[in-house]
Amino acid sequence: MINKKRIAIFISGKGSNALNLIDFFKNHPIIETALIFSTRENELVSNACKDCKVDYHQIDHNQSNWDKIALEICDKNKIDLIVLAGFLKKVSPEMIRSYPNKIINIHPSLLPKFGGKGMYGNHVHLAVIQAKESVSGITIHYVNEEFDKGEIIAQFKVHLVNNETAETLSAKIHALEMKFLPEVVENLLS
Repeated sequence: MINKKRIAIFISGKGSNALNLIDFFKNHPIIETALIFSTRENELVSNACKDCKVDYHQIDHNQSNWDKIALEICDKNKIDLIVLAGFLKKVSPEMIRSYPNKIINIHPSLLPKFGGKGMYGNHVHLAVIQAKESVSGITIHYVNEEFDKGEIIAQFKVHLVNNETAETLSAKIHALEMKFLPEVVENLLS
């Protein structure tokens, strides 16, 4: 039996990217979703983890030592890649040192534009629209010690229309995430 590459997904929100990755890798020959780590209660993701035999851990987002707990859980699960998918906490230098070039993030803009602390979700989409950008997209990048400053792995673009709203742009960005995040993870681990 082949030892599969194991991914951990860190989430803070709804978990749609996590659910997509669980589904994408469910019967994959060499990659499996091994762990979901959530900073908020998420019954939908928790149930999906039970159904697919994925280790699920939820920890209060205000807990000060969350990163030490997460690091222990990742080590115990023999994780090969950590995927931050809507994860709003800053990853500690200790975790980055423990998983060098093995932590990636998905960001809902074309970095370096519209990145950094506080730039997530609709905050990003509104900033893009207010800046009158004609193009936006997603960036998948390695995580370093600064928010959204790690080496870019891939970017995928969408065009904005004249009457674009945060909601319509969010839907376009979400579609890019669903299509391309699993493919990028697969390419990194294959």
